[in-house]
Amino acid sequence: MGPWNEQRQLERLHAVREVLQRNDLSAWARNYWGTVFDTIARTEDRYNARVVTTYKNMKRKGIIEYE
Repeated sequence: MGPWNEQRQLERLHAVREVLQRNDLSAWARNYWGTVFDTIARTEDRYNARVVTTYKNMKRKGIIEYE
């Protein structure tokens, strides 16, 4: 994940919309890609919240942490 980029998010929405317009998707695939489409961040605040949630509990390899 990089910094917020509205154009990149719009590109993601467009790409997923194209997948959803296909006629050969199974019900599972249509549901999966529909969920992806619905959860793409459309605001910087939402995007940043997702970044925090994703990375907050990760430990960096090779870094000594002192408590």
